[in-house]
Amino acid sequence: MGTSGCRAVVINNHGDQIAAHHVAMASANQAGARRSQNGEIWWQTVCRLLKELGNMVPMHEVAAIAVDGTSSTLLITDENGRPVSDGLMYNDARSHKEAQQIAAIAPAESAAHGASSALAKLLWLQKQRMPENTRHALHQADWIAGQLSGQFGISDENNCLKLGYDIINRCWPKWFDQLNIDRSLLPQVTIPGTTIGTVRNAIAHLLALSPQTRIVSGTTDSIAAFLATGASEIGDAVTSLGSTLALKILSNKPLFAPKFGVYSHRLGDKWLVGGASNCGGTTLLQCFSSAQMAAMTPRLTPDIPTGLDYYPLPSSGERFPVNNPKFPARITPRPADDVRYFQGLLEGIATVEQQGYQLLAELGAPYPSKVLTVGGGAQNPAWNKIRHNRLGVPVEVSQKTETALGPAMLALNSEPKAEIPA
Repeated sequence: MGTSGCRAVVINNHGDQIAAHHVAMASANQAGARRSQNGEIWWQTVCRLLKELGNMVPMHEVAAIAVDGTSSTLLITDENGRPVSDGLMYNDARSHKEAQQIAAIAPAESAAHGASSALAKLLWLQKQRMPENTRHALHQADWIAGQLSGQFGISDENNCLKLGYDIINRCWPKWFDQLNIDRSLLPQVTIPGTTIGTVRNAIAHLLALSPQTRIVSGTTDSIAAFLATGASEIGDAVTSLGSTLALKILSNKPLFAPKFGVYSHRLGDKWLVGGASNCGGTTLLQCFSSAQMAAMTPRLTPDIPTGLDYYPLPSSGERFPVNNPKFPARITPRPADDVRYFQGLLEGIATVEQQGYQLLAELGAPYPSKVLTVGGGAQNPAWNKIRHNRLGVPVEVSQKTETALGPAMLALNSEPKAEIPA
């Protein structure tokens, strides 16, 4: 599940991609700090995607499905998974007061800090007088998996990090009680790739799936992008150049620095350290169409910097490497030459990327030995050369660029009879 569409990848038992399909999705509603979307739009998009995928592969042969979703996107539902709120998107920024409450109580290493955290969103939703039948607080990936399986109230360690889950001790923390969090709403947390059930009969019939198709717990979009590349060594880094800029690097120890929007996920016996900037493709598309950018790319001069000093945010507010909800966008002055302006924006995002990896190194993570790139921006060779010049390490386009390959790998490696821990 992305911000503008949904993509599915099908792999075989050897991990080889045999099919992929994508459908567009309506944009989230925006009004001031509000960024929300009706969950039914997500589900309709998923159903359309899987139905159309059935024209490419025999869906009844699909053994397992996992879902990734945008990190920190949250909605609340009743006992049967029916939404009783819109989904508050990853960049919804209405929860400033709630973020202040969290900041006064939560330990510094918690990933729940900030107005965009899932925990701040849950507190905000609690204050809106939730309907009496409210039963579950679910992330985007959780809810889609629940729609497929009929099993709601189940999540994974990656999605729950920004909901305040203690990833070190693997439990919901005691300090939640000081926030009056309704613990009954919190999901059961699994390791990504844990089998949570099989597809429910009605959905199996609707989507031509086998009733034996297993649904396994998923992950976040940025973790999925990392898993898709196959990066596995300490110092391997992955930059996702999508609507936003997400940086991840494999480390032998976790890092938590909410002051800078830095947090860590478990990944086997290693730790995935990183952060996500609001810079990225959204800003570029505010200035140029995809066709315009494609036409200008051959005219870029990566080895001749423009000298323009941009911080290309789509609007005020940044998460990483600066964590400031009022941080101003800087995309002016605009030169008369569109090609120069386009290159200046690309240079600005590359500078933010370099600052991000440098910050992670200063905090104790390794500096990248190489950077693999995924996302739409990975296909721009001039931008990759600009980034190589900024980063000073090899920048490679991942041969496995589909983020959806990440959850497919989770599904492949899941245990058919795995049990969900109590």
